[in-house]
Amino acid sequence: MARGQRTAEAEAGRGSVPERLLRAATRLFAERGFESTSVQEVVAAAGVTKGAMYHYFGSKDDLLYEVYGRVLRMQTEHLVEISSRDAPVAERVHAAASDVIVTSIANLDDTKIFFRSMHQLAPEKQRSVRAERRQYHELFRSMVEQGQSEGVFRSDVPADLVVDYFFGSVHHLGTWYRQDGQLTGDDVGRHFADLLIAGLRPQS
Repeated sequence: MARGQRTAEAEAGRGSVPERLLRAATRLFAERGFESTSVQEVVAAAGVTKGAMYHYFGSKDDLLYEVYGRVLRMQTEHLVEISSRDAPVAERVHAAASDVIVTSIANLDDTKIFFRSMHQLAPEKQRSVRAERRQYHELFRSMVEQGQSEGVFRSDVPADLVVDYFFGSVHHLGTWYRQDGQLTGDDVGRHFADLLIAGLRPQS
């Protein structure tokens, strides 16, 4: 038996059934694509039955939705905590910008899979995801607007444009970032956050 196969089988036996299914689905969707991966392949890789899967997930579509949803929920929890800190707004925006980069890189397969396959979700799930992402962006934007109202950030650039510009870069991480490259996720997060704050400072 090949080492990779043994490793995959060992991983399949760890964690709860939903965790095992999501781990297997993430790996297979990343390797083969969402459309090319069958439910049978997912349950076999997870070491569970189809009945067990359908107890937690109604369809392969639900698995795809949860692959991204769990990352977005985590990032939202982080942002809520960061935005409520008793710290200057520039520090909070820097921390939030760094966090979304670091967590996206730490879950890069999940992020890549979702943006590659989001259009294959049922319309109601697409609307739900867009609403969750909009909630995240609105909270981030509110901090930018606070900085603008306090004179900490330049006000000649609309806050909406700042958010679209920054998160457009975040969404492209999967096209160029490599885990074996010279920069860690923390490095990229710090550099992106530094660039954002520098660009928001009022021009002299």
